[in-house]
Amino acid sequence: MDSTAASAHRTPHRHPLGYNLGAIAVLVGLAALGLAYAIDAMERSSGTPASASTALVTRTLGGTTLTIPADWLADDSGQQGGFAKQVDLRLSLPLGPDAAPREIDVTLTQRSRVRPSASLLDGVYLHQFQQAQLSGPVGLIGKPLRASDGFEGETVWYDPLRSNPFVAKCQAAVVAGAPAKCLRTVYLGSGIAAVYAFDDDVLPNWRKFDAALHPLLDRIGAL
Repeated sequence: MDSTAASAHRTPHRHPLGYNLGAIAVLVGLAALGLAYAIDAMERSSGTPASASTALVTRTLGGTTLTIPADWLADDSGQQGGFAKQVDLRLSLPLGPDAAPREIDVTLTQRSRVRPSASLLDGVYLHQFQQAQLSGPVGLIGKPLRASDGFEGETVWYDPLRSNPFVAKCQAAVVAGAPAKCLRTVYLGSGIAAVYAFDDDVLPNWRKFDAALHPLLDRIGAL
């Protein structure tokens, strides 16, 4: 074997340094892209509103301190903290038909200022029911309220099977084609009550309602 061939046999094959660095950069980029897609998928599947701002606002409601993402606030008070009689939130959740996003307005206030809808069902609404019964979302009964008692155009939808039932009072739309607007009041923890306002096409997902809202309310300290 001549010296040239022997030298070629002994010399190991080496990749250029630039090629190695380029390959590493591509792998890192792909990993980062995959992580971004994974995080986005987790947020979408959880139904948690994506927060455009990381700023947090502290509001004290009664004896409870709430820590709220600034872009959840429905009013224009921005990042002003301090004491409040009520806190107004606006959340977008996949509670519409086919999991379409719907805005849920949430007013947090002290329990002493409101009565829960489940209590109003027996104490007030039951005595104002008309004879008619409406068909609607599976699992709920719809009872129109008497117009003569100041409830014109209002219907109560409730679950007849539970001891602490889902109850919502919905006002028929004034404008043709617009959705009816519903209200539901519940007691949360620490002396706080929540008043939910939403479109009536959310009602078919009534069983998912609390499961969608509670993690967000727990996150800010309202449960």
